[in-house]
Amino acid sequence: MSKRGPATTLIHHPYQPPEGWAAMPVPVAKASTVLFKSTADLHQPRLRDGQSYRYGLHGTPTSYTLAARLATLEGAQHCLLVPSGLAAVTLTSLALLRPGDEVLVPDNVYGQNRYLSESWLPQWGVTHRFYDPLMVPELRDNTKLVWLEAAGSITLEFPDLLGTLAACRARGVLTALDNTWGAGLAFNGFEPAPATHPGLGADIVVQALTKYPSGGADVLMGSVCTRDQALHDRLNYAHEHLGYGLGQNDVELVLRGLPTMALRYAAQDRVTRELASWMTGRPEVARVFHPALAGSPGHEFWLQVGDTPGQSGAACLFSVAFQPHYSARRVDAFVDALQLFGIGYSWAGPMSLAVPYNMSRSRNLGLPFEGHTLVRFAIGLEDGADLRADIAQALSALV
Repeated sequence: MSKRGPATTLIHHPYQPPEGWAAMPVPVAKASTVLFKSTADLHQPRLRDGQSYRYGLHGTPTSYTLAARLATLEGAQHCLLVPSGLAAVTLTSLALLRPGDEVLVPDNVYGQNRYLSESWLPQWGVTHRFYDPLMVPELRDNTKLVWLEAAGSITLEFPDLLGTLAACRARGVLTALDNTWGAGLAFNGFEPAPATHPGLGADIVVQALTKYPSGGADVLMGSVCTRDQALHDRLNYAHEHLGYGLGQNDVELVLRGLPTMALRYAAQDRVTRELASWMTGRPEVARVFHPALAGSPGHEFWLQVGDTPGQSGAACLFSVAFQPHYSARRVDAFVDALQLFGIGYSWAGPMSLAVPYNMSRSRNLGLPFEGHTLVRFAIGLEDGADLRADIAQALSALV
């Protein structure tokens, strides 16, 4: 063959790396095109099983590695990766619901799941109802999917998880648990109470990997895990045709975060409990929402989950309802006065965050703290004493 041009040589270079390379980090395999050995290989059917490749959109060795590790973390058999936690919620509902079906969502559901149920699913003939997360919902003949969040978004009520799962199991209704708060560490979504209720768990467990698995506040990703093959196949079919793909450098970041996740979870849990407990004694505060605090809504249900009842983890979030005479403007001034807390969404990163919320437009079944302004705190990895001092000094802005 005649001498090739430089562009051809750069693409068809003869060098191949030697075998035997071994290192702790998982190599990053990036591709849109996947090359086949021959046309016969091209025509060979390939299962979406994490063992074979056809096109980069469906996975590479890097993303298959992350999916396998997350399945192990969640106690699942199968794991699908998607570009965000919201994508995990959307994939689940779109894959499983059909015209005439009903989906139930807790009244403290993640806001984008609320919007999906209220504004998008009705376009395809899917109805919805909101239910009190502290009570087992009424199931109807057309109820096909029940969402659960443990704990709920922003106000952190812990649901009657075991009661709702048992009722749905008895009626053959599918359940999907948003386990972002628990992260696969506080309790297992497929076996939330193995000591007292073995075999009882959700059918589907989703996470926003953006939070604890990443831990760096620098990547967006989600996961959808299952144990049942037929259910996984339904989700996988939708996953393929919705075109959910991932950047493999983002996958690398989540893989890098996984080994320290348990350490970060425990450290943030400890400081969060300390600060939440301290805030219950502040005169400016009407109520503190944190599942591990006695008196917080659903505390008794939180005590039911985990390998040892009462010993579950509790993540990095707590919310505070200020006394009703503090206006929203004054509470905003308190948040602005914080020096170590960033003002921004998400959580489980290294920096602590604080966000004020007007909950009046976020509930359908009423609020137990009507007239109060609420602030959600997400505790990072700073020193707990420093965070406490910062909150104390900022409280003077309420006066």
